[in-house]
Amino acid sequence: MMVHRLSLKHISAIMIALKVCLLIFLVVKVLFFSAEPPVFSLDQRFFTILGAGFLAQLIDGTLGMAYGVSCSTLLLTFGLPPAVASASVHTAEVFTTGVSGLSHLFLQNVNKALFFRIVIPGVLGAVIGAYLISEVLNGDLIKPYISGYLLIMGILILVKSFRVLPTVERLRRVFLLGITGGFLDAVGGGGWGPIVTSNLIFQGKTPQETIGTVNTAEFFVAFFSTGVFLFFVGLDSWPVVLALILGGVLAAPVGAVLAKKVKPKTMMRLVGIIIIIISAYTIYKSIF
Repeated sequence: MMVHRLSLKHISAIMIALKVCLLIFLVVKVLFFSAEPPVFSLDQRFFTILGAGFLAQLIDGTLGMAYGVSCSTLLLTFGLPPAVASASVHTAEVFTTGVSGLSHLFLQNVNKALFFRIVIPGVLGAVIGAYLISEVLNGDLIKPYISGYLLIMGILILVKSFRVLPTVERLRRVFLLGITGGFLDAVGGGGWGPIVTSNLIFQGKTPQETIGTVNTAEFFVAFFSTGVFLFFVGLDSWPVVLALILGGVLAAPVGAVLAKKVKPKTMMRLVGIIIIIISAYTIYKSIF
């Protein structure tokens, strides 16, 4: 396939070009095509979202998960509808995962073969999921089931971190994993990292390479789902997006460096604990 001829430098160039295009589109849309004149305020809500974006991206860049889930949960508490919250998070993710992905590419944390195996089905699943959550589904209905699955995965990863790490000969069901992760990420406002990263690590892939590859692929998943959200939902919550972008962009390079330095078994334990906490919290909120 022609895509496999692309080098990591080509991937970096494509990411930068897509980010610039989206940035120009958003600036033009906010300044010239908004229903109301753009109003910006550096209030407590803005800095709360900025801080949450920073912390979420620091965890995501280091452990390969939790950005979408953390930010979506915060935005829902502010009263944003699920589709609007997911659209805001994914728009911000184009920039935060872009910086994170470029950092991982620079630090050589990315496996090119694995990247292409997950990015294509991931984008396909994200586009389908973004359309359905915008027009058909209620994402809150399936969140408890996703969280129950992730809770089990988190426990298994935590248990596995205390054993000898195996050598992976062949990854299984990668296409299905990618399309499922992309779909559920778009529908639930987060989940690409927990679903894809946890499964690949559980199958025996090294945490550093897995996290770098999954984070880089997440840029494309976020970009294409954002395109669908902008078409069907629009983007009136641009101050929220700006706060998430600023916080995430500041944290992304730091997370990539930490991912390079943390030991594999330590990282597996952290990944397992984060998945268990987030999944248990989501299940609790769904019940109570």
